Amino acid sequence: MAVTTGERCSRGCWAQQPEMNPRRLLTHLGLLCGAGGLVLQFCLSIPAYLAAGRDVPGALGTFFAYYTILTNIVLVLIYLSEILGARWLSPFRTPQVRGMMAACITLVGLYVYLVLRHLTALDGLFLVADNLLHYVCPLLYLMWWLAGVRHGQLRWTDLPMMVAPTLVYFVYVMARGVWVQEYPYPILNALKLGYAGVLFNAAGMTLALAALLALVIGLDQTMGRQQGSAHD
Repeated sequence: MAVTTGERCSRGCWAQQPEMNPRRLLTHLGLLCGAGGLVLQFCLSIPAYLAAGRDVPGALGTFFAYYTILTNIVLVLIYLSEILGARWLSPFRTPQVRGMMAACITLVGLYVYLVLRHLTALDGLFLVADNLLHYVCPLLYLMWWLAGVRHGQLRWTDLPMMVAPTLVYFVYVMARGVWVQEYPYPILNALKLGYAGVLFNAAGMTLALAALLALVIGLDQTMGRQQGSAHD
């Protein structure tokens, strides 16, 4: 039975297509959910801020003051660093940044689940964006980090450097709060809690982050040894 050229091409092209491996699938899925969640949240929040009386710089400043937004932006950049070879994305290929974000985004999900979800009732697209950025994206990234990253590169001496960006964030939002008289999270609201209360809360969150980072480093070292044994 004769086979036409078109059929040969179709069969050949189909046979030559590479299968999507789990790491690549999680990379693209994480990028899609992260970018989609950020764009959706931006399109919902900015008009709401403007309607509440803020000007454009004030609305943008409020949006980008949230730890959730900043951490999810970093996750998107990490995924992009996997897909693109751009040199400016090289910091997001380092094991320290990738491991740090596993702890930071876990902290985001836990804090929202244990604290913030009880304070505000969301619905509609606001609920969709909230679930994407606080639950779906953290879970996808943790799966990606656990299954798709070469482990065994983190050291205990990396821990202080991995805590530092969150401490810089804390200093920034407190300085901004003095200027605009508002804070992104209740535990950082110096107007209601006073600086002593805020420092107490910040110390607790820092200890929680340090514990998560220690868990990440321990997992990385354990999984690194397992990967090394599998290659022997």
